[in-house]
Amino acid sequence: MASPELHRFTLPNGLRVVLAPDAGAPVVGVSVHYDVGFRSEPEGRTGFAHLFEHLMFQGSESLEKLAHFRHVQSSGGTFNGSTHPDYTDYYQVLPSAALERALFLEADRMRAPKLTEENLRNQIDVVKEEIRLNVLNRPYGGFPWILLPAVLFNTFANAHNGYGDFVDLESATVDNCAEFFDTYYSPANAVLTVAGDLDVETTKTLVEKHFGDVPARPRPERPSFAEPAPQGEVRHEHGDALAPLPAIAIGYRVPDPVTDIDGYLSYLVLAGVLADGDGSRLQQRLVHQEGIVIDLNAGCGLFGPLEARDPDTFSITAIHAAEVSADQVVAAIDEELQKLAQEPPSAEELAKVTARWASTMHKEHDRLTNRTLGLGSAELLFGRAELIYELPRRIASVTVDEVSAAAKALRPDSRALLFVKPTGGAQ
Repeated sequence: MASPELHRFTLPNGLRVVLAPDAGAPVVGVSVHYDVGFRSEPEGRTGFAHLFEHLMFQGSESLEKLAHFRHVQSSGGTFNGSTHPDYTDYYQVLPSAALERALFLEADRMRAPKLTEENLRNQIDVVKEEIRLNVLNRPYGGFPWILLPAVLFNTFANAHNGYGDFVDLESATVDNCAEFFDTYYSPANAVLTVAGDLDVETTKTLVEKHFGDVPARPRPERPSFAEPAPQGEVRHEHGDALAPLPAIAIGYRVPDPVTDIDGYLSYLVLAGVLADGDGSRLQQRLVHQEGIVIDLNAGCGLFGPLEARDPDTFSITAIHAAEVSADQVVAAIDEELQKLAQEPPSAEELAKVTARWASTMHKEHDRLTNRTLGLGSAELLFGRAELIYELPRRIASVTVDEVSAAAKALRPDSRALLFVKPTGGAQ
């Protein structure tokens, strides 16, 4: 799609605003990205950022519980929120006639969410059930996004379980919640994005009307979460009672996407060469030719590409046959990386991968929900919302030599190996 003109302004209370008008359909997207995620949690508070995301849907000082749901859905809209390593987002997409309603709802909970003991205990139970469903009672639960960071990283901020430990979750108090809100949910620590069928001047007036009187609070200083890459190969074995087959996750570090976006993108293209589609190198060898792997993936970011600042992760994951040793699979992956390091992919092979990526990104950002969230996260993380429109061109500019250099940098002496072993508890 064509890149729309972006309009930026900042309110006196520090709220950064990005407007992206597009009159293609009578629909508007509204998102708020707060600069707080799993990495912001202090020790003893694992899962707190995600828990707080849940609390933001439990009413406010002026709206009762479930009112947010009712107002959006009665307008014919959809909404949700999600927590990531470096940010938490909230969004709604609805008919453009309901724009002011969406702005009021987001401003209302930015001003004063309803933080009560009842809401807290209820949402702790909801989060615990979510963890049971998605991690504890599921084969390969938490693989690799919960399990791999603890092997690849050493600091608490980067290595801990962002979903949360039950003991930590149950120890949360209303005072903890109030402190977290006051620290991280200030207007100055957020980006408001409005995209779709909007008039710029009218939207600016509405934003000022609803967000302008949200009390200003200092923007918290974000610490550096940087840490050295592994000095050697780090291995860890994890037992899974529900897994039918063994699995492997190999984790490496990648360039900082904030300071070296093009270097980062070369790893994204490398992931496509290795594992994207039946014709990719690892799929061809390990799945179709040798038949030692059942499922295989490679990519940047444990949540997806460009979802975190430095340090970020390149991972290769595989579920393999029980009679095949994990070291056999790792050795085959190393051989394919070495081949790419010694001889770059052909221009034709690279073109297939970059064309697929460009097509995927154009299609993704043609959807208003994804576009609104992409603009907001890019503005928050990288200071450049327009980056999402540049990505197809920048990915297409990655050269065969840059892909080869990325493969060469994925060294066995600086990586994490996570082995998931079935323990037979499900039988």
